[in-house]
Amino acid sequence: MSFAMLITMILCFVFSVSIAVSIGVASIVGIQVAEANMLIAVKEIFTSINKFPLAAIPFFIFAGNLMETGGISKRLVEFAKSLVGGIQGGLAATCVLTCMIFAAISGSSVATTFAIGAILIPALVKHGYPISYAAALQATSAELGVIIPPSIPMILYGVSAEVSIGELFIAGFGPGILIGVALMIFVIVYARIKGYGKQDHIGKLPVLVALRQAWLALLMPFVILGGIYGGVFTPTEASVVAVFYAFILGVFIYRETKWSDLPGVLRKSVIASSVIMFIIANAGLFSFMITRAGVPELIGTWLSETLQSPAYFLLGVNLALFVIGMFIETSASIIVLAPILVPVAMKFGVDPVHFGMIMIVNLALGMITPPFGVNLFAACTVAKISLDRMAPKLLPFIGVIIACLMVITYFPPLSLALRDFMYVR
Repeated sequence: MSFAMLITMILCFVFSVSIAVSIGVASIVGIQVAEANMLIAVKEIFTSINKFPLAAIPFFIFAGNLMETGGISKRLVEFAKSLVGGIQGGLAATCVLTCMIFAAISGSSVATTFAIGAILIPALVKHGYPISYAAALQATSAELGVIIPPSIPMILYGVSAEVSIGELFIAGFGPGILIGVALMIFVIVYARIKGYGKQDHIGKLPVLVALRQAWLALLMPFVILGGIYGGVFTPTEASVVAVFYAFILGVFIYRETKWSDLPGVLRKSVIASSVIMFIIANAGLFSFMITRAGVPELIGTWLSETLQSPAYFLLGVNLALFVIGMFIETSASIIVLAPILVPVAMKFGVDPVHFGMIMIVNLALGMITPPFGVNLFAACTVAKISLDRMAPKLLPFIGVIIACLMVITYFPPLSLALRDFMYVR
């Protein structure tokens, strides 16, 4: 059964069938080969999406789109620029810092790419940065959207691996800040080597002026995350609060979102949410079928016998996830692989929350690696350039992320110290 599913999925990939449809068709073939009742497909598809935490996904996407149209993104950019934009390479660092702030609200890297990239890619080009570099920088910085909480992939991992989403959100701060700071240092040094950004200080607002304009937008992540960790509302309920907050700011306070804009924002959010939920539904069925076939146990046994230590196991997982992330969409990868790999990781003594950070950062790397990195296509759309022009500029950024991933992998306290502190108390 599993062999027939694998062959079907590979054939679908060869003929450029989408990931979600490919794994769905492979699952149907598996049911037929096993001579099982086709009602299994209906039951497992429904079970996969009938989970309360998944309700957060459409709401966070909607909140991100409201922020884009409501002037919140623009104010966050001006505030970040007031902090780091006064030095050579400061505008590139502004891109990273803004994405870190925006990530603490939207939970989506693609939403971050469109919302921030629409403002900063033209600004970077205007200040003398090559458009290919600006697009690569934006695509990479937006990766922080799935690492810094709240994060849609963290919600998916928590549901799939039966791990506390609240703990995952807390654990995400260390890796997110590490990657953000590393990227800012890199882009500033790189700008000075290449001679980019000598005029980055032009147009920089005083910090207090930018803060006065952006303080309500900056309050948003504190309201959302503070409410989650303070026990006021769950991560799912926080997504609704994010929508309400973004709506009030954009429509009534900043008045940049018109009532006529809302149908377009809703349509865009519904389409994006539907795509993700369709992937989740098919991936859930696929995961059930490979579990029924005993694949997780076989993989676990093979890894245990082949990789004799936690260090080798984590290295092997990183290599495998890096390759998988290049070809398979992040949401599908998490839902399919988490139930398989988490039990094996726990056998090696790896905390499932720490393993979640490794998995999410690794698959987030897949968002900026050709040929199927979603952030790349989003950045290319905003910058109006082809992928082949941007690809060479990505290599240094990928190197920085990989270096950070090694630190996250082999230094668990980076992910777990804050979690342990909050829960031990």
